[in-house]
Amino acid sequence: MDSNPLITAYPDIAATAFGKKGRIIASIVICLELYLVATGFLILEGDNLHKLSPNFALKLRNLALDGRHSFVIVAGAMIFPSTWLSDLGILSYISFGGVISSIIIVVAVFLVGTTKEVGFHGKGILVSFKGLPTALSLYTFCYSAHAVFPTIYNSMRKKSQFPKVLLLSFITCTITYVSMAILGYLMYGHNIQSQVTLNLPKEKISSKVAIYTILAGPIAKYALTIMPISTAIESCLPEYYQENKPISILIKMLLLISTVILAVLFPSFESVISLTGALLIVLDSFLLPCVCYLKIFKIYRHFGYELAGILELILLAILAGAVGTYSAIAHSIKEA
Repeated sequence: MDSNPLITAYPDIAATAFGKKGRIIASIVICLELYLVATGFLILEGDNLHKLSPNFALKLRNLALDGRHSFVIVAGAMIFPSTWLSDLGILSYISFGGVISSIIIVVAVFLVGTTKEVGFHGKGILVSFKGLPTALSLYTFCYSAHAVFPTIYNSMRKKSQFPKVLLLSFITCTITYVSMAILGYLMYGHNIQSQVTLNLPKEKISSKVAIYTILAGPIAKYALTIMPISTAIESCLPEYYQENKPISILIKMLLLISTVILAVLFPSFESVISLTGALLIVLDSFLLPCVCYLKIFKIYRHFGYELAGILELILLAILAGAVGTYSAIAHSIKEA
């Protein structure tokens, strides 16, 4: 991105490789991915609010209201103030709070496991090939920040430190994910739910810390996630409206309302996340960069180790994406 100031986002890279059609396809894929990620945040928030306030959920049911749906709406209201922020510098500090919260959750879950009531006695099949497609989709989702890399890069004061930021981010994420996976398996085995906080006994102080902290995550990350979508929509408006702050806030508010509606209609966190990982993240984190790289640098003209490695990655991505998408859709239909 340093060599060409006109390339500031993935759609720009796709446009360089394939013209206007490439830009449109890349923009649609990235916006859909971020849109579903934002929806997943709301489902996560609603599920944990529901677990934290069972008495309030019971009152809602007595009023003929669905507790989980109502909590998703409450989650949307909690997140709404953060969408007013437009300064990426401020959002980066808020997002850093999301990183800290992830570490706190891992520690809190570990402390729950050290109690006599829970312990590390979970039983289950360590490797289940039946659940492999869903697992691959979820793992893919865990490394899905590629769509916002250009936005983060362009907001940095010291852009030369971007490679170090990426390396530290991926190392931190990997340690966190692996730790949580091991803890969840050792504590609950095959009874683990799509969100480990839903397994935790809520009367424990460490459980409450984990749940309250996970509630802070979507609030910290939602605004940064929908920022590229809002920017893409604003760029399609007449020039007069593109720098209009009320219009920008209105767009973000409509995005929030629509994701709340989608989270209410499709409340399965596992299904939404696995479908996002299998279909959209495979496209913009594996296929799109590889294909654009081949086209821009014309690697396809000379067969060698580099071309063979890229083609192998493309084939694996297509296979994993197809199997994972089929599995996610089948699971959603089964739950419905």
